[in-house]
Amino acid sequence: MRIGLLIRLIVLAVLLVFLIHPDTFAGFFSLFTKPNQPPIYNQGSLLDITLNHLAIVLTATVASTLIAVGLAILVTRPFGAEFLPLSRSLANVGQTFPPVAVLALAVPMLGFGTAPTLVALFLYGLLPIFENTLTGLTNLPPAVTDAAKGVGMTGWQRLLKVELPLALPVILAGIRLSTVISLATATIGSTVAARTLGEVIIAGLTANNTAFVLQGGLIVGVLAVLIYDALSALERFLMARTGQLGRAAA
Repeated sequence: MRIGLLIRLIVLAVLLVFLIHPDTFAGFFSLFTKPNQPPIYNQGSLLDITLNHLAIVLTATVASTLIAVGLAILVTRPFGAEFLPLSRSLANVGQTFPPVAVLALAVPMLGFGTAPTLVALFLYGLLPIFENTLTGLTNLPPAVTDAAKGVGMTGWQRLLKVELPLALPVILAGIRLSTVISLATATIGSTVAARTLGEVIIAGLTANNTAFVLQGGLIVGVLAVLIYDALSALERFLMARTGQLGRAAA
């Protein structure tokens, strides 16, 4: 466990050094360039592009989480149960339409830039969060919910103090999946002038510079693994706090 954490910290440190001082790795990436090609992406700051990429993903994931969790809460209440089919259809929209198609439809209305990318990532991230929240809220231990009713808690008190805390690890698993998908998918935003790591990859493909392609792909891949591991660790921590880790292992 400690060795795994140490490896992740080393990988994070190397990534930060690369983003802040990319020329340090020029010797390595020069192995993947042709004569007279720059070994390090030189059309912008890799650190700024990465931070902007993460900001887009974070914004879209937060928006997806708010809407998906809200819809799941609505359809698990007695007054909102009839909206379950409609809510599930809405959550499926993002998975039905490829992100490229969403971008093509959004650009005429929103113009080029970050906005259409946010729309595509928002729609694409709804389904895993909605389904996981629904699963978490509908598979609570009956003894716990009955006890909450027995002590006189209102419906909203049960939701806020019992149901959501117990369902949180499952909800977080959906957020984790959505985030990792968005990290990779956000690269296509550069096709509509959004400032993401996709522009590094596209620049490499355009100039036939493999080093650029590797840099964009490696940054996205490393970020995806590190964020996935961090959210997985948080998920395990929450399960341990609520006593669900032992039941899952059994």
